[in-house]
Amino acid sequence: MGVYKEGKNWKVQVYYKDWQGNRKRKQKRGFRTKGEAKEWERDFLQQQSQGVDIEFGNFLEIYYKDMDVRLRENTMYTKRYIIDLKIKPYFEKKILSEITVADVRAWQNELLTYKDKNGKGYSPTYLKTVNCQLTAIFNYAMRYYNLQDNPCRKAGAIGKSKGEPKDFWMQEEFNAFLETVSDKPETRMAFLLLYWTGMRIGEMVLLNKADINFNERECVVFGKGDKERIVYFDARTKIHLQNYIDSRTDDNPALFVTLRSPHERIKIGGIESRLREMGKQLDIQKVHPHKFRRTLATMAIDKGMPIEQLQQLLGHKRIDTTLQYAMVKQSNVKLAHKKYIG
Repeated sequence: MGVYKEGKNWKVQVYYKDWQGNRKRKQKRGFRTKGEAKEWERDFLQQQSQGVDIEFGNFLEIYYKDMDVRLRENTMYTKRYIIDLKIKPYFEKKILSEITVADVRAWQNELLTYKDKNGKGYSPTYLKTVNCQLTAIFNYAMRYYNLQDNPCRKAGAIGKSKGEPKDFWMQEEFNAFLETVSDKPETRMAFLLLYWTGMRIGEMVLLNKADINFNERECVVFGKGDKERIVYFDARTKIHLQNYIDSRTDDNPALFVTLRSPHERIKIGGIESRLREMGKQLDIQKVHPHKFRRTLATMAIDKGMPIEQLQQLLGHKRIDTTLQYAMVKQSNVKLAHKKYIG
C-alpha cells in the first residue's frame, strides 16, 4: 500500500475493507506530483472509514428488503415506484459514499427544469415527495451503515410540503347532495356516474346509451387524445342507470340530454351549471366536476389499489399525475378528522 512512481507520473495503491468487511484493492494512476497522489490516498482512506463503499443501486436492494417487512404493501409500492422512476436512474451506478452535495443539486435541477410536451412541470408537492425519498435513503444509510453525512441536507429542499387542498366528497356530503336532485333523474344519474367511475366530464357527455355494458357493469369512454379505455360502475349505479334509460322518452342516442325539448346532447357547461346550483343550495364550496374524479382516486388509494391500475382507470398518460392522489392522502385524513372529530 502506498504511493509509487510510474514513469513521469505517480500512482496510488491501497487496500481497504468494504462495508461488508471484504478486503479490497484500489488503484489510481496519473497523478502529476507525489503530493497530489498522497492527498488522494488520504482522502480515499478517510472516506472509506466513514462511508459505504457500495453502488447506490445495490444499496437500494438492501433498503427495499428491510422496508418491505416494515411498511404496508401499498405504501411500499408507492415508495419503490417513485424511487425507481425518479431517483435510481440518476444515482444507480454511483458509489453511495461518494455522492456529493453537487450530485444531489444537479439531480434536483433536472426535476425543477423538467417540462412535458405541454410545458408543464412537476407540482411542488410532487417535488417535495421525491426529494424526501432520497433524503430517507441517505438517513437510513447513516443510521444503520455508518454513512458519515447526508448530502441532501446541505443540498436543501425542493418543492412544498403542502399544495392546494384537494377537494373530495365525504360520503354523507355526497348523499345529501344527491337528495337535492332526487326529482331530477337525469342530473342525479350524471352525478352518480361521475362519482363511481372517475371519468372526466368531457368523456361522460360523449357517451351514448349503446356504450353501456350492463352485464359487465362497464362502458367505453374516449379520453384525451381520443384514447379509448374502459371504466366501471357498481351494482347500485347499474340499477339507477337502467331505470334512467328506461324512463327516457326521447330518441336521442346520447346518454345524457338537455332537460327541455328537443332534448339535445348535453354539453359540459350544462353539467357545470347544475353542479354550481346544487352546491349553492347546500352551501358547499368548490363544487366542480373534477371533485368526483378526485373522490374516486382517493377512495382507491385508501383501499390499496395499485398505482398503475389506478392510472389506467383514470386514463392518465403519466403516472406522476396519478401519484398526486397518493400524496394528498394524509391531508384528506386531516380534513376528515377535523370534520368528524374536531
